Amino acid sequence: MTRPEPGAAAEPATRVRKAPGERREEILEEASRIALAEGLERITLREVAAGLGVRPGLIGHYFPVVGELVGEAFARAVSRERDRLFVASGAPRARLAEFVARVESVEARALGRLWLNARHLARFQPALAEAIAQQEGLDEDRLTALIEAGNAAGEFAAADPRAACIRIWMAVDGLGAYANSPAVLEEPAYGGFVADVCGWTLGLRSPL
Repeated sequence: MTRPEPGAAAEPATRVRKAPGERREEILEEASRIALAEGLERITLREVAAGLGVRPGLIGHYFPVVGELVGEAFARAVSRERDRLFVASGAPRARLAEFVARVESVEARALGRLWLNARHLARFQPALAEAIAQQEGLDEDRLTALIEAGNAAGEFAAADPRAACIRIWMAVDGLGAYANSPAVLEEPAYGGFVADVCGWTLGLRSPL
């Protein structure tokens, strides 16, 4: 007779037992969804369990410390968006234009809210603070590599690619700080800010 997963004794008898790796992935996917849709504060054992139709004890078996689940869910959501921000092929300038279009889009506001939310909570959650530092490093590495490729191709003129990268991310984060403000959609001056910073710090001769 197959024993139920720890913490899952009250689940219906017809529920299929999942491999630990598969169950952990399922939990992270649901927590990541909650993070983007509702905020990191909403990631609790009860909320994740409700989304998956299981008992909270099962979530606690895989993530005894909810802060670790919050940190991993944040990292997953951000990592997935990183692959959308950076196009894998094409000329550096065209790839940068795709990056700017994405970060300035209405769709990116959910990610802006998530970063804003994470930075606020990180003061009280060490696991989340560590996840933020790791994800920032990965973002900076990816953008710096793009800037260096643009320099090599003669499309950019950044004397210090790493410094240029940091300034661009500051612009992205600055725009993200207004993710909860309706003014971003109503005031034209908010549009093009990240593109303007890219033009300034990369020495572009024409707008993106």
